[in-house]
Amino acid sequence: MLKVPKPDLGLPWSNRFLTLGEEFFTRLEPTPLPRVHWVNCHLSFAKELGLPTNIFESTDVLNVLSGGGTFQGSDPVASVYSGHQFGHWAGQLGDGRAIYLGEIQTPRGNYELQLKGAGKTPYSRSGDGRAVLRSSIREFLCSEAMNALTVPTTRALCITGSAGVVYREEVETAAIVTRMAPSFIRFGHFEHFAARGQIDKLKDLADFVIREYSTLLVDPKEQSFYPNEEIKKLIQGNIYALLLYRVTLKTARLIALWQSVGFCHGVMNTDNMSILGLTLDYGPFQFMDDYDKNHICNHSDHSGRYAFDQQPNIGYWNLYCLGQALLPLIKDKDLTVQCLDVYKSAYQEFALESSLKKLGLETIKLETQASDLVKKIDSIMEIQGIDFTIFWRTLSQCVSKIEMTLDKGNPQDRDYFKAVNKMMTHPQAQLLWAKWVPNYLEFLFGQSLSPNEIGQKMLKNNPKYVLRNHLGEMAIQKAQKGDFSEIEILLRILTNPYDEHIEFESFASTPPEWAKSISISCSS
Repeated sequence: MLKVPKPDLGLPWSNRFLTLGEEFFTRLEPTPLPRVHWVNCHLSFAKELGLPTNIFESTDVLNVLSGGGTFQGSDPVASVYSGHQFGHWAGQLGDGRAIYLGEIQTPRGNYELQLKGAGKTPYSRSGDGRAVLRSSIREFLCSEAMNALTVPTTRALCITGSAGVVYREEVETAAIVTRMAPSFIRFGHFEHFAARGQIDKLKDLADFVIREYSTLLVDPKEQSFYPNEEIKKLIQGNIYALLLYRVTLKTARLIALWQSVGFCHGVMNTDNMSILGLTLDYGPFQFMDDYDKNHICNHSDHSGRYAFDQQPNIGYWNLYCLGQALLPLIKDKDLTVQCLDVYKSAYQEFALESSLKKLGLETIKLETQASDLVKKIDSIMEIQGIDFTIFWRTLSQCVSKIEMTLDKGNPQDRDYFKAVNKMMTHPQAQLLWAKWVPNYLEFLFGQSLSPNEIGQKMLKNNPKYVLRNHLGEMAIQKAQKGDFSEIEILLRILTNPYDEHIEFESFASTPPEWAKSISISCSS
């Protein structure tokens, strides 16, 4: 039998997840793809991780990341979990097409490696365990785009492609994304053992997360949301309640950040929710073009359960499922509810904080005034149906050009926002915008920084480029013909989304009319 070489990544392996025992996973080898090639390799991420500079020059590494072997030190498994899908209990699920290779110790901390699309596992159900090139490109690019937008996310190291075919709505070629994260543990892992009454395994899992990931779970504002000192003592005195409290805050912050960049996840099932508050499982996602609170990005979501404006509520619902799973360990229903209910105030604060940052307003003394300012601009954007990303970028540019002069009358009388005014074509939006601007200027001129300085900060917070559906589609269409150049261009732009990239100005333009017909589903 031919012995397949096991390449060495040059970094130590930990594989902590495997210490939980075989109730949590099944050991198996990935299934290799035929006639493989590189689609794209994220060199700067590899450098961040301290991986060898020539890692992507190795045929052996290409084969391993295409399912054709393992690294020295890796121990591949598929994990089991359960979950609620579209609000209904789905029972046992698991890694149906993702295979964990192991965990490496890097200068940036420990990272697990997963191959998404590496073949059938015991949890594939009726699936083939494969991923198509189309969805692999979308996940690869969006993972890195979100990271550059400072939204917590799993990361993507590379895509490998194949001449092998898979069958979805049509025949497509297969691909594998090598994705990485400190942990891929989901709400569904806890639900799985709770539903089966395996409380000892549930406890093992909770103890493992508390022991290994506590530093990653602490939010900078953790002390801010305890209801009162008595509840604070109860939560801090119960390690499982504290775990739930921390995951609640992480989830609230994550979804507030999604809303701030106009990101629609599309399939917020509990098995797609990260215990570390990371954006996980990029399926039918979309960055909104024209602002529509009711936007549904997943054409399989007929009821609109996962519409853009429902994401905060679904985050809360999913946390209740996690809380129910942890209840046998917390052993106090009222305390569990107290931990979960901090989500409401935490989400509101994180969302307001994000919105004010987009407006360049770091300090407003009265929270009600700040909230009113944000609600009104949100309403204006909704009425106008304005392009979400272009609006915020244009507003930032306008503010950055304001120069203070003391001898030209009332600054509120000047037309600082000509570029935004042109975007307001709806009569009601025009009226509300005209009333909103003086209030905004009053707050703007009340900051410690000059408007020009504030505008420069806004330009570093409101991106010029996001992964719009049509940009991904253009890269996919080229890639399906063997041309991967557009993926490389998009990766360069999306990992520096606040830069001007003048040569790629068209990538920041209003989407073409045909983009409205792009339909994304859970299929991959």
